[in-house]
Amino acid sequence: MKSPIISLQSAGVLGSNRDVVRQHNLSLILQMIHFYGTVTRSQLTSTTGLNRSTISDLVSELELLGFAHEAEGASASGVGRPSLVVTASTKVVAFAVHPEVDATTVGVVTLSGKVLKTLRVSMGQSPTAAESVKTAATAIAELRKQLEPDQRIAGIGVAIPGQVRVSDSVVRFAPQLGWVEQPFGAMLSQATGLPVFVDNDASIGCMAERNFGAARGFVDVVYLFAGSGGIGGGAIVNGQQLRGASGYGGEFGHVRIGSSNTVDYSGLSGTLESMVRRDDLLQVFKMYSATDQELDQEIQSTKSKEAIKILGNQIDALGAGISSYVNIFNPEAIILAGFLTSLFNFDPERLLTSMKKGTLKAAQERVVIRNGELGEETLMVGSAELAFRDLLENPSEAQLTFVKKSR
Repeated sequence: MKSPIISLQSAGVLGSNRDVVRQHNLSLILQMIHFYGTVTRSQLTSTTGLNRSTISDLVSELELLGFAHEAEGASASGVGRPSLVVTASTKVVAFAVHPEVDATTVGVVTLSGKVLKTLRVSMGQSPTAAESVKTAATAIAELRKQLEPDQRIAGIGVAIPGQVRVSDSVVRFAPQLGWVEQPFGAMLSQATGLPVFVDNDASIGCMAERNFGAARGFVDVVYLFAGSGGIGGGAIVNGQQLRGASGYGGEFGHVRIGSSNTVDYSGLSGTLESMVRRDDLLQVFKMYSATDQELDQEIQSTKSKEAIKILGNQIDALGAGISSYVNIFNPEAIILAGFLTSLFNFDPERLLTSMKKGTLKAAQERVVIRNGELGEETLMVGSAELAFRDLLENPSEAQLTFVKKSR
């Protein structure tokens, strides 16, 4: 994998000493420390091409804005003057929301990328959009009480298992939830008084793994995410995430891979989503609702012949789907997330064999399959990125909300 510092430089993202692009440079420095964690002053200087004096001024401005913190780091040799290191502030946070058919998960994520808290609220039945907004708003209010008074909130990011019109945060179609043309962003913003940003959950997961996880350093990636809402994904081509003409690209779960008459959550037959279903696994393990971790424990320990047969069929179907994506995109890496990681871990050789059966030899020569690194925090981290986006792009103009303790 490439060094994250080098990859920035090779992408042509260099700073400038001109005053007219000071905001660009400020954004560049903040993005570097946000995406790569602790960064030394010397790394900032060598990567951006800016001189040490300019870097010092920019870091000082970010400190004054409350978005960064500078401290002395350990000397690389253990002797001599320690280098100055810069990190993103933990005092700036965003809320992350993920509605599903059986639960709504809400979390608090810092600008430094740490998930501080999560709250998973089980749902007795598939919620309406209004019910989900109420559940999320109540959880956000509870988590807000636990924050420090000097922390500031950038907003709320929401991961939806369905198609979202990002421009106005309207959920066009979330089949498993039964939502059609729901203005979820506006509803949640009205309920909380905070800005809300909404996107498809798999697209969010792809972005999170690219920025912080298993896809970091690769420029051509196919990402597959599976949850209670079905299967989706994302494709990164030459370093850019493809979204399509209207932003609905990456629906890899709806690619037809067989002749089965079984339909997926959108009513399409023979698709990857129709043949790799979380509900089928929950049913065989007699579980109504489960986290991915709880489901994984059942999968990895099962001795049930029925369960093993279902798992084998799902692994074969997943391999067939992956082979199509390898032929189409010729990626360096396939990243699996959600319960797909459990299928891979259960029988990795079977998945690789299934994939190779349908893949052109030249296309499969360099590709690797790996699990996502962020685990159950993937959508929390990714959703928070939606709320941090404006702040990262224009730090000096960012409008944040101070936490207020209720009495």
